[in-house]
Amino acid sequence: MTDILITNTKVFYNNILQPGEIQINDGKIQRIAKNITSADPDLLIDAKGALTIPGGIDVHVHFREPGMIKKEDWYTGSCSAAAGGTTTVVEHPNTIPPTIDKSSFKEKLKLANRKSIIDFGINGGVTKNLESLSLLWELGVTSFGEIFMAESTGGLNIDEKDFSEALGIIKELDAVACIHAEDENIRLENEKLLKHDLSPNSHSRIRSNLCEGIAVQNALETIAEKGTRSHFCHISTLDALGLIRKEAYVAQNEGRESKVTCETAPHHLFLSTRDWDRLGTFGKMNPPLRDRRNVKALMNAINDGTVNAIASDHAPHSEFDKDLDIRSAPSGVPGVETLMPLMLMAVKKNLLPIGRMIEVTSRNPARIFGLDTKHSKGVFAEGYDADLIIVDTHTATPIKADKLHSKAGWTPFENMDAIFPKMTISKGEVIWDGELIAEKGRGSFLEGCGCLEDE
Repeated sequence: MTDILITNTKVFYNNILQPGEIQINDGKIQRIAKNITSADPDLLIDAKGALTIPGGIDVHVHFREPGMIKKEDWYTGSCSAAAGGTTTVVEHPNTIPPTIDKSSFKEKLKLANRKSIIDFGINGGVTKNLESLSLLWELGVTSFGEIFMAESTGGLNIDEKDFSEALGIIKELDAVACIHAEDENIRLENEKLLKHDLSPNSHSRIRSNLCEGIAVQNALETIAEKGTRSHFCHISTLDALGLIRKEAYVAQNEGRESKVTCETAPHHLFLSTRDWDRLGTFGKMNPPLRDRRNVKALMNAINDGTVNAIASDHAPHSEFDKDLDIRSAPSGVPGVETLMPLMLMAVKKNLLPIGRMIEVTSRNPARIFGLDTKHSKGVFAEGYDADLIIVDTHTATPIKADKLHSKAGWTPFENMDAIFPKMTISKGEVIWDGELIAEKGRGSFLEGCGCLEDE
Protein backbone atom coordinates (compact mmCIF):
# COMPACT_ATOMS: atom_id res chain seq x y z
CA MET A 1 0.00 0.00 0.00
CA THR A 2 1.32 3.45 -0.94
CA ASP A 3 2.51 5.64 1.93
CA ILE A 4 1.62 9.30 1.43
CA LEU A 5 2.69 12.64 2.84
CA ILE A 6 0.43 15.64 2.24
CA THR A 7 2.31 18.93 2.62
CA ASN A 8 1.53 22.62 2.27
CA THR A 9 -2.08 22.14 3.33
CA LYS A 10 -4.54 23.57 5.84
CA VAL A 11 -6.38 21.34 8.29
CA PHE A 12 -9.19 21.78 10.78
CA TYR A 13 -7.50 20.18 13.77
CA ASN A 14 -8.10 20.69 17.50
CA ASN A 15 -11.01 22.96 16.49
CA ILE A 16 -8.68 25.37 14.69
CA LEU A 17 -8.09 25.93 10.98
CA GLN A 18 -4.31 25.87 10.71
CA PRO A 19 -1.39 24.93 8.44
CA GLY A 20 -0.36 21.31 8.71
CA GLU A 21 0.97 18.14 7.13
CA ILE A 22 -0.53 14.65 7.11
CA GLN A 23 1.37 11.38 7.06
CA ILE A 24 -0.52 8.31 5.81
CA ASN A 25 0.77 4.76 6.30
CA ASP A 26 -1.04 1.51 5.46
CA GLY A 27 -4.25 3.37 4.70
CA LYS A 28 -4.38 5.07 8.11
CA ILE A 29 -3.60 8.57 9.31
CA GLN A 30 -0.22 8.10 10.96
CA ARG A 31 0.50 11.66 12.03
CA ILE A 32 -0.87 15.19 11.83
CA ALA A 33 1.59 17.99 12.54
CA LYS A 34 2.76 21.39 11.38
CA ASN A 35 5.92 19.89 9.89
CA ILE A 36 6.73 16.23 9.31
CA THR A 37 10.37 15.72 8.40
CA SER A 38 10.88 12.07 9.33
CA ALA A 39 8.53 10.55 6.73
CA ASP A 40 9.85 8.77 3.63
CA PRO A 41 6.67 8.55 1.55
CA ASP A 42 6.05 6.69 -1.67
CA LEU A 43 3.90 9.63 -2.79
CA LEU A 44 4.38 13.28 -1.86
CA ILE A 45 1.30 15.45 -2.41
CA ASP A 46 1.82 19.21 -2.39
CA ALA A 47 -1.65 20.61 -1.64
CA LYS A 48 -0.48 24.13 -2.64
CA GLY A 49 -2.28 25.73 0.26
CA ALA A 50 -5.57 23.89 -0.28
CA LEU A 51 -7.69 22.51 2.56
CA THR A 52 -7.61 18.84 3.57
CA ILE A 53 -10.69 17.56 5.42
CA PRO A 54 -12.41 14.20 6.02
CA GLY A 55 -14.26 12.70 3.08
CA GLY A 56 -18.03 12.70 3.25
CA ILE A 57 -20.04 9.87 4.79
CA ASP A 58 -23.39 9.79 3.02
CA VAL A 59 -25.70 7.53 5.03
CA HIS A 60 -28.63 7.74 2.62
CA VAL A 61 -28.17 6.69 -1.00
CA HIS A 62 -30.18 4.61 -3.47
CA PHE A 63 -27.75 3.06 -5.96
CA ARG A 64 -30.64 1.15 -7.65
CA GLU A 65 -28.84 -2.19 -7.98
CA PRO A 66 -30.17 -4.83 -8.19
CA GLY A 67 -33.17 -4.33 -10.41
CA MET A 68 -32.91 -0.79 -11.77
CA ILE A 69 -29.46 -0.51 -13.30
CA LYS A 70 -30.70 1.75 -16.11
CA LYS A 71 -31.01 4.41 -13.39
CA GLU A 72 -27.76 3.68 -11.52
CA ASP A 73 -25.52 0.83 -10.41
CA TRP A 74 -22.91 0.33 -7.71
CA TYR A 75 -20.03 1.34 -9.99
CA THR A 76 -21.52 4.55 -11.39
CA GLY A 77 -23.01 5.52 -8.03
CA SER A 78 -19.73 5.02 -6.19
CA CYS A 79 -17.80 6.87 -8.92
CA SER A 80 -20.20 9.76 -8.59
CA ALA A 81 -19.67 9.77 -4.83
CA ALA A 82 -15.87 9.71 -5.13
CA ALA A 83 -15.77 12.54 -7.67
CA GLY A 84 -17.81 14.67 -5.26
CA GLY A 85 -15.69 13.92 -2.21
CA THR A 86 -17.79 11.23 -0.52
CA THR A 87 -15.72 8.24 0.60
CA THR A 88 -18.34 6.11 2.40
CA VAL A 89 -22.01 5.47 1.67
CA VAL A 90 -24.87 3.56 3.28
CA GLU A 91 -27.29 2.18 0.69
CA HIS A 92 -31.00 1.89 1.43
CA PRO A 93 -33.18 -1.15 0.76
CA ASN A 94 -35.82 -0.24 -1.83
CA THR A 95 -34.20 -2.01 -4.79
CA ILE A 96 -35.69 -4.88 -6.82
CA PRO A 97 -35.82 -7.14 -4.91
CA PRO A 98 -35.85 -5.06 -1.73
CA THR A 99 -33.23 -5.94 0.89
CA ILE A 100 -35.56 -7.70 3.32
CA ASP A 101 -34.13 -11.21 3.80
CA LYS A 102 -30.91 -13.24 3.58
CA SER A 103 -31.02 -13.93 -0.15
CA SER A 104 -31.71 -10.32 -1.17
CA PHE A 105 -29.01 -9.06 1.19
CA LYS A 106 -26.46 -11.54 -0.15
CA GLU A 107 -27.34 -10.61 -3.73
CA LYS A 108 -26.84 -6.90 -3.10
CA LEU A 109 -23.61 -7.47 -1.16
CA LYS A 110 -22.18 -9.57 -3.99
CA LEU A 111 -22.89 -6.83 -6.54
CA ALA A 112 -21.52 -4.08 -4.32
CA ASN A 113 -18.33 -6.02 -3.58
CA ARG A 114 -17.73 -6.45 -7.30
CA LYS A 115 -18.36 -2.85 -8.29
CA SER A 116 -18.06 -0.22 -5.55
CA ILE A 117 -14.92 1.89 -5.60
CA ILE A 118 -15.61 3.27 -2.09
CA ASP A 119 -16.47 1.70 1.25
CA PHE A 120 -20.13 1.01 1.91
CA GLY A 121 -22.78 -0.21 4.30
CA ILE A 122 -26.14 -1.75 3.43
CA ASN A 123 -29.38 -1.11 5.29
CA GLY A 124 -32.06 -3.72 5.87
CA GLY A 125 -35.65 -3.09 4.81
CA VAL A 126 -38.63 -3.23 7.14
CA THR A 127 -41.96 -4.40 5.76
CA LYS A 128 -43.89 -7.63 6.42
CA ASN A 129 -40.54 -9.27 7.21
CA LEU A 130 -40.31 -8.72 10.95
CA GLU A 131 -39.16 -12.29 11.50
CA SER A 132 -36.10 -11.58 9.30
CA LEU A 133 -34.81 -8.49 11.11
CA SER A 134 -32.67 -10.41 13.58
CA LEU A 135 -31.00 -12.42 10.79
CA LEU A 136 -30.37 -9.28 8.72
CA TRP A 137 -28.69 -7.72 11.76
CA GLU A 138 -26.46 -10.76 12.17
CA LEU A 139 -25.61 -10.67 8.46
CA GLY A 140 -24.24 -7.16 8.86
CA VAL A 141 -26.78 -4.51 7.88
CA THR A 142 -25.79 -1.04 9.08
CA SER A 143 -29.26 -0.16 10.37
CA PHE A 144 -32.92 -0.63 9.44
CA GLY A 145 -34.76 1.58 6.99
CA GLU A 146 -35.85 3.76 5.50
CA ILE A 147 -38.91 2.61 7.39
CA PHE A 148 -41.67 4.23 5.35
CA MET A 149 -44.65 5.54 7.32
CA ALA A 150 -46.37 6.55 4.06
CA GLU A 151 -46.37 5.39 0.44
CA SER A 152 -43.18 6.18 -1.45
CA THR A 153 -40.90 4.78 -4.16
CA GLY A 154 -40.56 1.03 -3.72
CA GLY A 155 -43.84 0.33 -1.94
CA LEU A 156 -42.27 -0.58 1.43
CA ASN A 157 -44.58 1.49 3.63
CA ILE A 158 -45.98 -0.21 6.73
CA ASP A 159 -48.94 0.37 9.05
CA GLU A 160 -48.85 1.62 12.65
CA LYS A 161 -48.99 -1.86 14.17
CA ASP A 162 -46.02 -3.17 12.19
CA PHE A 163 -44.14 0.09 12.78
CA SER A 164 -44.51 -0.30 16.53
CA GLU A 165 -43.58 -3.97 16.49
CA ALA A 166 -40.56 -3.30 14.27
CA LEU A 167 -39.23 -0.62 16.61
CA GLY A 168 -39.55 -3.08 19.50
CA ILE A 169 -37.47 -5.67 17.65
CA ILE A 170 -34.88 -3.10 16.58
CA LYS A 171 -34.57 -1.96 20.21
CA GLU A 172 -33.86 -5.54 21.33
CA LEU A 173 -31.15 -5.80 18.67
CA ASP A 174 -29.62 -2.48 19.85
CA ALA A 175 -29.78 -1.28 16.25
CA VAL A 176 -30.89 2.03 14.72
CA ALA A 177 -34.25 2.59 13.02
CA CYS A 178 -34.10 5.02 10.07
CA ILE A 179 -37.53 6.58 9.68
CA HIS A 180 -39.15 8.21 6.65
CA ALA A 181 -41.74 10.30 8.46
CA GLU A 182 -44.82 11.18 6.41
CA ASP A 183 -48.36 10.47 7.53
CA GLU A 184 -50.28 8.25 5.11
CA ASN A 185 -53.76 9.36 6.17
CA ILE A 186 -52.98 13.03 5.64
CA ARG A 187 -51.29 12.27 2.34
CA LEU A 188 -54.36 10.41 1.09
CA GLU A 189 -56.77 13.12 2.27
CA ASN A 190 -54.75 15.84 0.54
CA GLU A 191 -54.41 13.77 -2.62
CA LYS A 192 -58.18 13.41 -2.76
CA LEU A 193 -58.71 17.15 -2.26
CA LEU A 194 -56.19 18.01 -4.98
CA LYS A 195 -56.98 15.21 -7.41
CA HIS A 196 -57.71 17.65 -10.26
CA ASP A 197 -54.62 19.79 -9.65
CA LEU A 198 -51.76 18.53 -11.80
CA SER A 199 -49.46 21.49 -11.25
CA PRO A 200 -46.03 20.36 -10.03
CA ASN A 201 -46.29 22.39 -6.82
CA SER A 202 -49.37 20.40 -5.79
CA HIS A 203 -46.91 17.73 -4.65
CA SER A 204 -45.71 20.07 -1.88
CA ARG A 205 -49.30 20.57 -0.75
CA ILE A 206 -50.22 16.87 -0.81
CA ARG A 207 -47.21 16.00 1.33
CA SER A 208 -47.67 19.09 3.46
CA ASN A 209 -45.78 20.36 6.49
CA LEU A 210 -48.48 18.79 8.63
CA CYS A 211 -47.99 15.47 6.86
CA GLU A 212 -44.39 15.35 8.09
CA GLY A 213 -45.06 16.92 11.48
CA ILE A 214 -47.82 14.48 12.47
CA ALA A 215 -45.70 11.52 11.38
CA VAL A 216 -42.73 12.74 13.45
CA GLN A 217 -44.98 13.24 16.47
CA ASN A 218 -46.44 9.76 16.17
CA ALA A 219 -43.01 8.24 15.64
CA LEU A 220 -41.60 10.03 18.69
CA GLU A 221 -44.37 8.58 20.84
CA THR A 222 -43.53 5.07 19.64
CA ILE A 223 -39.80 5.70 20.11
CA ALA A 224 -40.43 6.81 23.70
CA GLU A 225 -42.56 3.74 24.36
CA LYS A 226 -40.07 1.25 22.87
CA GLY A 227 -36.80 3.01 23.72
CA THR A 228 -35.43 2.54 20.20
CA ARG A 229 -32.46 4.48 18.87
CA SER A 230 -33.98 6.23 15.88
CA HIS A 231 -32.77 8.44 13.07
CA PHE A 232 -35.18 10.58 11.06
CA CYS A 233 -34.32 10.73 7.37
CA HIS A 234 -34.48 13.93 5.28
CA ILE A 235 -36.32 16.18 7.75
CA SER A 236 -37.69 19.14 5.80
CA THR A 237 -40.03 21.25 7.95
CA LEU A 238 -40.01 23.72 10.80
CA ASP A 239 -42.78 21.67 12.44
CA ALA A 240 -40.68 18.50 12.59
CA LEU A 241 -37.57 20.37 13.74
CA GLY A 242 -39.50 21.81 16.68
CA LEU A 243 -40.60 18.35 17.82
CA ILE A 244 -37.10 16.89 17.51
CA ARG A 245 -35.56 19.90 19.27
CA LYS A 246 -38.05 19.50 22.11
CA GLU A 247 -37.16 15.81 22.49
CA ALA A 248 -33.46 16.71 22.76
CA TYR A 249 -34.24 19.42 25.33
CA VAL A 250 -36.33 17.07 27.48
CA ALA A 251 -33.64 14.39 27.33
CA GLN A 252 -31.00 16.90 28.42
CA ASN A 253 -33.13 18.10 31.34
CA GLU A 254 -33.70 14.52 32.43
CA GLY A 255 -29.97 13.84 32.32
CA ARG A 256 -30.18 11.23 29.58
CA GLU A 257 -28.90 10.98 26.04
CA SER A 258 -31.61 11.44 23.43
CA LYS A 259 -32.30 8.37 21.36
CA VAL A 260 -33.26 10.55 18.41
CA THR A 261 -31.06 11.95 15.63
CA CYS A 262 -31.97 13.40 12.25
CA GLU A 263 -30.60 14.35 8.86
CA THR A 264 -31.59 16.79 6.19
CA ALA A 265 -30.79 16.71 2.47
CA PRO A 266 -29.09 19.26 0.21
CA HIS A 267 -32.21 19.56 -1.95
CA HIS A 268 -34.13 20.77 1.10
CA LEU A 269 -31.33 23.19 2.03
CA PHE A 270 -30.61 24.71 -1.37
CA LEU A 271 -33.89 24.37 -3.28
CA SER A 272 -37.39 25.55 -2.40
CA THR A 273 -40.92 25.81 -3.76
CA ARG A 274 -39.62 28.71 -5.86
CA ASP A 275 -37.83 26.10 -7.95
CA TRP A 276 -41.01 24.29 -9.06
CA ASP A 277 -41.33 26.58 -12.07
CA ARG A 278 -37.76 25.82 -13.14
CA LEU A 279 -37.71 22.11 -12.37
CA GLY A 280 -41.28 20.96 -12.96
CA THR A 281 -41.59 17.23 -12.27
CA PHE A 282 -37.79 16.98 -12.05
CA GLY A 283 -38.19 18.61 -8.63
CA LYS A 284 -40.42 15.85 -7.31
CA MET A 285 -39.07 14.06 -4.24
CA ASN A 286 -40.44 12.77 -0.93
CA PRO A 287 -40.68 14.75 1.27
CA PRO A 288 -41.21 17.56 -1.25
CA LEU A 289 -39.75 20.99 -1.82
CA ARG A 290 -40.59 23.44 0.98
CA ASP A 291 -40.92 27.23 1.12
CA ARG A 292 -38.09 29.58 2.07
CA ARG A 293 -39.21 29.78 5.71
CA ASN A 294 -38.60 26.06 6.14
CA VAL A 295 -35.33 26.20 4.20
CA LYS A 296 -33.99 28.89 6.51
CA ALA A 297 -35.11 26.90 9.56
CA LEU A 298 -33.15 23.87 8.36
CA MET A 299 -29.88 25.79 8.06
CA ASN A 300 -30.45 27.30 11.51
CA ALA A 301 -31.08 23.80 12.87
CA ILE A 302 -27.75 22.59 11.45
CA ASN A 303 -25.99 25.39 13.27
CA ASP A 304 -27.78 24.89 16.61
CA GLY A 305 -27.18 21.13 16.58
CA THR A 306 -30.76 19.96 16.04
CA VAL A 307 -29.85 18.49 12.63
CA ASN A 308 -27.08 15.96 13.16
CA ALA A 309 -26.20 14.95 9.60
CA ILE A 310 -26.47 15.84 5.94
CA ALA A 311 -27.33 12.98 3.59
CA SER A 312 -28.05 13.21 -0.12
CA ASP A 313 -30.98 10.78 -0.46
CA HIS A 314 -29.41 10.18 -3.88
CA ALA A 315 -32.34 8.72 -5.83
CA PRO A 316 -31.58 8.87 -9.57
CA HIS A 317 -34.15 8.47 -12.33
CA SER A 318 -33.62 9.03 -16.03
CA GLU A 319 -34.90 12.17 -17.75
CA PHE A 320 -37.34 9.94 -19.62
CA ASP A 321 -38.73 8.65 -16.31
CA LYS A 322 -39.16 12.13 -14.85
CA ASP A 323 -40.67 13.81 -17.89
CA LEU A 324 -44.26 12.88 -17.01
CA ASP A 325 -47.13 14.55 -15.18
CA ILE A 326 -46.66 15.20 -11.47
CA ARG A 327 -48.70 12.17 -10.35
CA SER A 328 -46.96 9.72 -12.69
CA ALA A 329 -43.36 10.91 -12.39
CA PRO A 330 -41.30 8.96 -9.82
CA SER A 331 -40.01 10.76 -6.73
CA GLY A 332 -36.30 11.30 -6.24
CA VAL A 333 -33.35 13.37 -7.44
CA PRO A 334 -29.63 12.58 -7.84
CA GLY A 335 -27.32 14.20 -5.33
CA VAL A 336 -24.42 12.11 -4.01
CA GLU A 337 -21.83 13.91 -6.15
CA THR A 338 -23.03 17.39 -5.22
CA LEU A 339 -23.48 16.92 -1.45
CA MET A 340 -19.97 17.88 -0.35
CA PRO A 341 -19.46 20.57 -3.02
CA LEU A 342 -22.69 22.32 -2.02
CA MET A 343 -21.89 22.12 1.69
CA LEU A 344 -18.40 23.52 1.06
CA MET A 345 -20.01 26.36 -0.88
CA ALA A 346 -22.32 27.00 2.08
CA VAL A 347 -19.21 27.41 4.26
CA LYS A 348 -17.76 29.86 1.74
CA LYS A 349 -21.02 31.83 1.93
CA ASN A 350 -20.75 31.89 5.75
CA LEU A 351 -23.96 29.90 6.18
CA LEU A 352 -22.16 27.57 8.61
CA PRO A 353 -18.60 27.21 9.96
CA ILE A 354 -16.18 24.65 8.57
CA GLY A 355 -16.10 22.72 11.85
CA ARG A 356 -19.84 22.24 11.85
CA MET A 357 -19.78 21.25 8.18
CA ILE A 358 -17.26 18.49 8.97
CA GLU A 359 -19.39 17.31 11.88
CA VAL A 360 -22.59 16.91 9.85
CA THR A 361 -20.96 15.38 6.76
CA SER A 362 -18.49 13.00 8.43
CA ARG A 363 -18.08 12.88 12.20
CA ASN A 364 -21.74 12.59 13.20
CA PRO A 365 -22.81 10.11 10.50
CA ALA A 366 -19.96 7.83 11.60
CA ARG A 367 -20.91 8.16 15.26
CA ILE A 368 -24.64 7.60 14.78
CA PHE A 369 -24.15 4.35 12.86
CA GLY A 370 -21.11 2.98 14.69
CA LEU A 371 -18.72 3.46 11.77
CA ASP A 372 -16.20 5.25 13.97
CA THR A 373 -15.72 2.59 16.63
CA LYS A 374 -16.08 -0.47 14.40
CA HIS A 375 -14.41 0.77 11.21
CA SER A 376 -12.26 3.79 12.15
CA LYS A 377 -14.33 6.14 9.99
CA GLY A 378 -15.25 9.78 10.30
CA VAL A 379 -12.55 11.04 12.68
CA PHE A 380 -9.64 13.21 11.57
CA ALA A 381 -7.10 11.75 13.99
CA GLU A 382 -4.15 9.41 14.13
CA GLY A 383 -5.09 5.75 13.73
CA TYR A 384 -8.28 6.39 11.73
CA ASP A 385 -8.81 5.60 8.06
CA ALA A 386 -7.22 8.09 5.69
CA ASP A 387 -10.48 9.05 3.95
CA LEU A 388 -9.69 12.60 2.93
CA ILE A 389 -10.44 15.22 0.33
CA ILE A 390 -8.29 18.14 -0.79
CA VAL A 391 -10.25 21.23 -1.81
CA ASP A 392 -9.34 24.67 -3.06
CA THR A 393 -11.88 26.76 -1.20
CA HIS A 394 -11.14 29.78 -3.38
CA THR A 395 -12.36 28.06 -6.54
CA ALA A 396 -16.10 27.69 -7.06
CA THR A 397 -17.48 26.28 -10.29
CA PRO A 398 -21.05 25.94 -11.57
CA ILE A 399 -22.57 22.48 -11.33
CA LYS A 400 -23.05 20.98 -14.79
CA ALA A 401 -24.89 17.72 -15.37
CA ASP A 402 -22.56 16.73 -18.21
CA LYS A 403 -19.61 16.83 -15.79
CA LEU A 404 -21.22 14.50 -13.23
CA HIS A 405 -20.90 10.71 -13.13
CA SER A 406 -24.37 9.41 -12.23
CA LYS A 407 -26.34 7.60 -14.91
CA ALA A 408 -29.19 10.06 -14.27
CA GLY A 409 -27.62 12.57 -16.64
CA TRP A 410 -29.25 15.58 -14.95
CA THR A 411 -29.15 17.46 -11.67
CA PRO A 412 -31.64 19.74 -9.89
CA PHE A 413 -28.67 21.96 -9.00
CA GLU A 414 -27.70 22.85 -12.57
CA ASN A 415 -25.58 26.05 -12.72
CA MET A 416 -25.45 26.48 -8.94
CA ASP A 417 -21.97 27.32 -7.65
CA ALA A 418 -20.14 24.59 -5.74
CA ILE A 419 -16.65 23.63 -4.61
CA PHE A 420 -15.56 20.25 -5.95
CA PRO A 421 -12.55 18.38 -4.57
CA LYS A 422 -9.19 18.47 -6.34
CA MET A 423 -8.45 15.04 -4.92
CA THR A 424 -10.28 12.25 -3.07
CA ILE A 425 -8.34 9.73 -0.98
CA SER A 426 -9.95 6.52 0.27
CA LYS A 427 -8.05 4.47 2.86
CA GLY A 428 -4.81 6.05 1.76
CA GLU A 429 -5.39 5.53 -1.97
CA VAL A 430 -5.97 8.39 -4.40
CA ILE A 431 -9.19 7.53 -6.25
CA TRP A 432 -9.99 10.92 -7.82
CA ASP A 433 -7.63 13.66 -8.97
CA GLY A 434 -9.77 15.26 -11.63
CA GLU A 435 -10.19 11.82 -13.15
CA LEU A 436 -11.34 8.53 -11.65
CA ILE A 437 -8.34 6.28 -11.01
CA ALA A 438 -9.86 3.51 -8.90
CA GLU A 439 -10.57 -0.09 -9.78
CA LYS A 440 -14.02 -1.61 -9.62
CA GLY A 441 -14.57 -3.46 -6.38
CA ARG A 442 -11.79 -1.79 -4.37
CA GLY A 443 -14.36 -0.59 -1.80
CA SER A 444 -14.92 -2.63 1.36
CA PHE A 445 -18.17 -3.72 2.99
CA LEU A 446 -18.51 -2.12 6.42
CA GLU A 447 -20.48 -4.72 8.32
CA GLY A 448 -22.86 -3.44 10.98
CA CYS A 449 -22.44 -3.75 14.72
CA GLY A 450 -24.56 -6.92 14.93
CA CYS A 451 -22.56 -8.88 12.35
CA LEU A 452 -21.56 -12.42 13.30
CA GLU A 453 -18.00 -13.08 12.17
CA ASP A 454 -18.76 -16.53 10.76
CA GLU A 455 -21.50 -15.26 8.41
